[in-house]
Amino acid sequence: INSPSQRVGGKVSKKFNNIKHDYPMYSLDNSYSKNDLDSFYSRILKKIPDDDLNFLCELKFDGVSINLTYENGVLVRAVTRGDGVQGDDVTENVKTIKTIPLKLNGDYPRKFQIRGEIFIELNDFNKMNIDRTNNGLEPYMNPRNTASGSLKLQDSSIVAERPLTCFLYSLAGDNLPVTSQYDALIKAREWGFKVPESARLVNSIDAVFEFITYWEEQRKSLPYEIDGIVIKVNSLFLQEELGFTAKAP
Repeated sequence: INSPSQRVGGKVSKKFNNIKHDYPMYSLDNSYSKNDLDSFYSRILKKIPDDDLNFLCELKFDGVSINLTYENGVLVRAVTRGDGVQGDDVTENVKTIKTIPLKLNGDYPRKFQIRGEIFIELNDFNKMNIDRTNNGLEPYMNPRNTASGSLKLQDSSIVAERPLTCFLYSLAGDNLPVTSQYDALIKAREWGFKVPESARLVNSIDAVFEFITYWEEQRKSLPYEIDGIVIKVNSLFLQEELGFTAKAP
């Protein structure tokens, strides 16, 4: 089922149905300074002892958020983030993306969801624009908008020709076999998902700042675009204990 012959597309979708997410796709609070992160850390310490804390630092990929549903190890639905409460069903188009498994390996849950980011690598984007220019067409503006527009194409066989890729980074569901964000990345990789190698588990806020400083420079060497760093309390139990606002964890 994961063979290339299953990825060529061919279905035409005149309309993308709106689907309500089983679990909301929250936004993340933004931070633009060291003071913002220090305040975040101070708020956490009011609820959780420092000894119990560690953080997962991840790159924030500049693409299109997607929510994938798997049942018995098979991809059954792919829905865009939309407004976080509901999004568009783009399953047939997403099935053409080679880095998204149609069938999983190993000890996956019977039913679960996984979130990620669909994007186009910079070299692939440049090749697309060279081809367009050679054919007298206007070049695309940027990789993110091109990835987003590709997911909404009506003919999935055209989507199959686009160099879309996907990093997966967050599980959602009931009774998941993980207790932390770091465990979730390890499990997702075992099941067959493309999981970024750049994530780092750290034990202090100082180490978080070291991660940020490192990637401020190293981002220039990445083969894709990022638009920030994501900092998460690693324990899923502690995440729940810290709670949510109306829009964000």
